[in-house]
Amino acid sequence: MRTTILTLCCMAALLMAAACSHEKEARAELDRARALYESQQYPAARNAIDTLRMRYPKELAVMKEALRLMRLVDRGECERNIAYCDSLIPVREREVETLKQGFVLERDARYEDVGRYVRPEHAVERNIGRSYLRCGVNEQGEIYIASVYSGTAPINHTGLKITAPDGTYAVTAEIPYDGDVNYRFRDDGRTTEVVTYAGDNGIDAIRFVDGVADGTRLRAEYTGGRAFAIGLTEADRRAICATLRLAEALTDIDALRKEREKAARKVAYIEERETKGLQTTSDEPRGKGREGSK
Repeated sequence: MRTTILTLCCMAALLMAAACSHEKEARAELDRARALYESQQYPAARNAIDTLRMRYPKELAVMKEALRLMRLVDRGECERNIAYCDSLIPVREREVETLKQGFVLERDARYEDVGRYVRPEHAVERNIGRSYLRCGVNEQGEIYIASVYSGTAPINHTGLKITAPDGTYAVTAEIPYDGDVNYRFRDDGRTTEVVTYAGDNGIDAIRFVDGVADGTRLRAEYTGGRAFAIGLTEADRRAICATLRLAEALTDIDALRKEREKAARKVAYIEERETKGLQTTSDEPRGKGREGSK
């Protein structure tokens, strides 16, 4: 009997020693993660906390502290992102204001909430009766290219293919006639067709035009209907390139603002969780005190 009791005591002592050893190791890992956090090495701190949680899941007290530290890491990363966005947004806004000087804003306040920036040479009133490629970008940064046809007979086109002298080319998506982004009308004996390729539907063709050297003679073929093609003028090519620059700057600003808003919401959420956690912790001793007084 004594041997059994002694054996049980030894086993219990060993288990307690092992548990203490695990807790000590876990706290050492937690201290390392906290040091990384305090030195603003947030990705490394996150990895250290993840490793800690995998190795010592049963050390509940340490896990609770690790969870709170992870929230602090999240908040630190968000605050860094906010500071980055706050520093870069004004820079990009100044660039946009400079780029916008070469554009006019078209918007019908009766029907449209968002306007479009177009180069003066691509304004509709300056191109009546002309077949050409028109490019623009809305105020939110979405770029589009439109194939405009004007002639005595309809061609019923639905797409666009732009070809360089070396045989390389880019195409737009095919846009079926819908009376909206692909519409046509006849006036005074002439047919006008306008097909608009917005966003991904036209970006490959736009980037292709932007990527060729100045002075390159490009051919624009209207596809999907009766054969028709035009040569892209150098003025139209430059207008497309300038529109792409403005679109990229507007898109960057929109992305930065959304990233900042997302980070700010996460900071507010983390701070709310922290406040609730502190309130819960501070309420516990008072609750125990009231129970004891009863």
